[in-house]
Amino acid sequence: MILSEQLVLLLASFVANWFSALSGGGAGLIQFPMLIFLGLPFGVALATHKVASVALGLGATIRHFRESHLEQRFSLIILGAGLPGVVLGANVILRIPPDVAQGALGVLTMGLGLYSVFKPRLGMDHAPRNQKGWPLLTGVAGLFFVGFLNGSITSGTGLFLTMWLIHHFGLDYKRAVAYTLVLCGLVWNGTGALVLGMIGEIAWGWMPALLIGSVTGGYLGSHFALSKGNLWIKRAFEVVTILIGLKLMVDLL
Repeated sequence: MILSEQLVLLLASFVANWFSALSGGGAGLIQFPMLIFLGLPFGVALATHKVASVALGLGATIRHFRESHLEQRFSLIILGAGLPGVVLGANVILRIPPDVAQGALGVLTMGLGLYSVFKPRLGMDHAPRNQKGWPLLTGVAGLFFVGFLNGSITSGTGLFLTMWLIHHFGLDYKRAVAYTLVLCGLVWNGTGALVLGMIGEIAWGWMPALLIGSVTGGYLGSHFALSKGNLWIKRAFEVVTILIGLKLMVDLL
């Protein structure tokens, strides 16, 4: 890549990951289409974006670990339930008709934002629930499905994890976003990147700009979210989900 393209990629990566760290997902709204626009084939762009998304998780992890919001048992539940779905999704993505998957994802993503808009108190209070017995098994099934989406579809799947943690497990936005960015951003995306790297191709020459933008955007977005609190994160989540849903559906026209 020439220097001007690297600078464009760096800026796009920083903006995408700043918003993603603030809202709990959605970096693919800007970063993934930018890779295709600059000339990468779909499969290469997908694998490259996944690797860069790990850097978002790294930047967010550095900031969120200082707040100690992550509980070890619940973190292991999220990882144990989601990782098999990530591996399965990454292995089947190229077999799914892209238009069908994109349209469904657009509707579902916009639905997340609208659901949050019409639930004013959703995610504003931290009241953990459903972490034992049958309700936990239902939660695990949901985590597996979200993991599958994360492994197979690029744009906004972290937002599904954020909403599932709030809706089913009773977390507030601040804690849900912390789990999403650290566990989904770092571990789930790392697993997906590994699988896609083994079966596909990664554009390593594009990585310096992507990694710098992802780490700095993830760290500074997380810092802003933690300093502003749940209401700011909730509003950012709603804006990002609605925009992603609209974009995915408009792209099909």
